[in-house]
Amino acid sequence: MILNKEYWENRYQNNDTGWDTGTITPPLKEYIDQIKDKTAKILIPGAGNGHEYDYLIEKGFKNTYVIDIANSPIEMLKSKHKDLHNQIVLDDFFNLTNAYDLIIEQTFFCALEPKLREKYATKMHSLLKPKGKIIGLLFDFPLTTEGPPFGGNTDEYLQLFSSLFTIKKLEKAYNSIKPRQGRELFFIFEKK
Repeated sequence: MILNKEYWENRYQNNDTGWDTGTITPPLKEYIDQIKDKTAKILIPGAGNGHEYDYLIEKGFKNTYVIDIANSPIEMLKSKHKDLHNQIVLDDFFNLTNAYDLIIEQTFFCALEPKLREKYATKMHSLLKPKGKIIGLLFDFPLTTEGPPFGGNTDEYLQLFSSLFTIKKLEKAYNSIKPRQGRELFFIFEKK
């Protein structure tokens, strides 16, 4: 199986989107609700149906961008946010070159083939402004070759991110949705 543009587009076309909760999840909502700077430049990679994006826009965060490799969710977001088309990008995340204050991770990392994890960490670092942060959720279950989603654990994440980021938080999410309880880590990594 090759996790490319066609793979993800087929998943959307066939409504095979088991990761989609239908709304923003509590850990991300709680974090967003405490952000004071509505002008922060925010990126959501692998945004899918964009529940986090919808929430940010609704809360007045107008400098928010999404990127996804699949056309269907991008077109759906563009139809909902007609005045924000230039902030809704159809492309490969690894092609991005802009700089952001905050990047929100929600089921993107776990959808990438594990061999891309170092590239992901390096790319995240390069996309953040000085002292920029990546926050979100990472799965906490054994890494297997079966996926997506691909798992991982605290030790692996510390090894992967510690050289590029100050680990501000990496702990079990106390407010995960029921199907993910005990299987998610909430994290805040700040660019070194």
